[in-house]
Amino acid sequence: MLIIGIAGGTGSGKTTVVRNILKHLNTENVLVVSQDNYYKDHNELSLEERQKINFDHPRSIDFELLTEHVMKLKNGEIIQQPVYSFITHSRTDETLVTHPKNVIIVEGILVLTNPELRELFDVKIFVHADSDERLIRRIQRDITERGRDLEEVLNRYRTTLKPMHEQFIEPSKIHADIIVPNMKKKNEAAIQLLSTLIKDKLSTTVEP
Repeated sequence: MLIIGIAGGTGSGKTTVVRNILKHLNTENVLVVSQDNYYKDHNELSLEERQKINFDHPRSIDFELLTEHVMKLKNGEIIQQPVYSFITHSRTDETLVTHPKNVIIVEGILVLTNPELRELFDVKIFVHADSDERLIRRIQRDITERGRDLEEVLNRYRTTLKPMHEQFIEPSKIHADIIVPNMKKKNEAAIQLLSTLIKDKLSTTVEP
């Protein structure tokens, strides 16, 4: 089994990198686990109170559960992933029955900030992108997918996203084995390199 951690700032293109890697692989052997499903549940708070939570700070993530689940997958066990709603800022009643696979990709802005989780990764990747480009992508995503308005997105960027990126996410780049630049030609070269690396490792990896 091969476990890969992919981090990078919000809107850096992590999902695109994962999608492009999958194009080169047998996706039946690949499992993608998103950090976004592991935000801590705060059902005891009102919606208004939950909206004020700093979701870009490491303490907003249930790293204990995420690490436990990755460890179980590594040991060949089935897990029940939580499902998080960005509309209500809380976990839903649903869970995702998740089976271990030969390749596990754990992606999220903060996955390289936690030492225990980081220790489980065989390969650590950081996707780098220009801050203006990340902001544009964040605005587009939050408005179209999460029902936010422009003023709310910009306010959150100024008060939490930007300072948290500088304090936690960008420094986690030091732990990366590979840094993927979000520029088309170099991005394509990095994707090819990563895909080849995964295939080579899988050729000597025993199935779970």
